[in-house]
Amino acid sequence: MSETRSDGDLLRAAADGDRRAFEELYRRFAPWLTARLRGRCADAAIVDDVVQETFLAIWRGKARYREDGDVAGWLWRIGSRRLVDALRGDGARGRLRQALARLRHRDEASAEERVLAGVEHGDLAGALVRLSPELRAVLQATVIDGLSTREAAVVLGIPPGTVKTRAMRARKQLREALA
Repeated sequence: MSETRSDGDLLRAAADGDRRAFEELYRRFAPWLTARLRGRCADAAIVDDVVQETFLAIWRGKARYREDGDVAGWLWRIGSRRLVDALRGDGARGRLRQALARLRHRDEASAEERVLAGVEHGDLAGALVRLSPELRAVLQATVIDGLSTREAAVVLGIPPGTVKTRAMRARKQLREALA
């Protein structure tokens, strides 16, 4: 009977080139990461690519764990950032617009298209740019990435209370800027 290694032990061993540790880490976290990412992206192929890229970054030593946080939170941070990068890539907006056009059978702009147009050309983009990096990071984690306050605190390395305060300040500043 073999003993079960902690997440941190597996991660350290995988980073040192232990293939079995890497495989165990993958079996332990890939289904969870895939499910979380599919909640943010309906394209299973993109999600699968992002999960693979996340674990390849660990295997190749491009992602470094600081050993002071939750392994799942650390993996989520890598995966969610890679998903955002994948969705921001060439043609992502075009693919979204094409998908929306296929689903819609009328000529009026959908709510998604109006939001995209507002982000690209309207006051929302300017209001977001004017937020401090700390407030934007909290909005990214909680709104775009869909993290809970606790998860965002782990990812950002700040207390949960600070996440709540910054989110409240960001919403207030956005309301004022858009009024």
